[in-house]
Amino acid sequence: MDVKIEKSSNGFTPDINLEKLCKSAAELIVPGNVILRLLNAALVFVTDLLARLFGSNLVKRHFHLMLSALVLFGPLLSFWVSKYSIFANSNHYLYRKFLKSTWGWTCIFSGSFTLLLSASARHPPSLLLRHLSRVGVVGLLWWGSQRILTLLEDAAGTCYEPITPDQDTQGTASSAQPLLLLHEDQTKASCLRANMVWRAYEVSQDILILCLCCLQLVEEVSVFGRHLAQTKPLQRSSCGPLRFIFLLCVVLLTLWMFLLLCLLAHFPKFPSQQLGGALGYLGWRGLYQGWYRLKPGWGCPGLPEGHFSITDIQKHSQ
Repeated sequence: MDVKIEKSSNGFTPDINLEKLCKSAAELIVPGNVILRLLNAALVFVTDLLARLFGSNLVKRHFHLMLSALVLFGPLLSFWVSKYSIFANSNHYLYRKFLKSTWGWTCIFSGSFTLLLSASARHPPSLLLRHLSRVGVVGLLWWGSQRILTLLEDAAGTCYEPITPDQDTQGTASSAQPLLLLHEDQTKASCLRANMVWRAYEVSQDILILCLCCLQLVEEVSVFGRHLAQTKPLQRSSCGPLRFIFLLCVVLLTLWMFLLLCLLAHFPKFPSQQLGGALGYLGWRGLYQGWYRLKPGWGCPGLPEGHFSITDIQKHSQ
């Protein structure tokens, strides 16, 4: 069918052939489908490899040991890294956009993965909410740790105001340390806002939340390989969104490990960072190696392996 459009103003009458347009559209769609198939094949290949890696006993049993070694010996890298590196700038984009919202990113990606995994396993809503509650418990732990550490720092720290010496004593005091005037009843936040000096024994909250998020992500994504093993071959290729979220969780875990390494190498603070790492490890140990191993119920969210507990699923579906 040919459709002609006439323009009487300039006498130009172009012919629009609908069959040619359909053929042109089909020629464009075919390469697009090929590209999508290639991307899907690459996604399946990469996620299968990562699922086997994180589901292996080597990672599940020894990742916390590798993380502990990194926190303990990471500051030694400060002898080799360059102080002119872009990551030596505390105002770097990664520190500003990701480090200050570490838990927010982890909550979004780990929560989305748990939600899609439960939906893919066709869990009832009650069981789905129970698995999602693990993310909420870790969030409550981080919120409570922040409040307690802030209170302890305010109680144990002191605020000082640097004082410029007088002109008559400036010559004798030039070689000495600057004078400091003690300010009582000041919190750390108010002291730093007033451009004064805060001195106290503190725990690195950045290292704490990075270690806690790394350990939590490994625990949550380690069950993806088991999910693929129990999924029928025809259904594996149809879980594209779940594979994509799993890949994003692994990328986020890699980013947290990189930021942890940068903080330890470029901004070493001993023993503040080691204390933060120890508290993060204890939080993971108390949850995933302690409380979550109890009998699953409304008082216990259970381990991520509960996604595949047949008796548990039947119990919630009845």
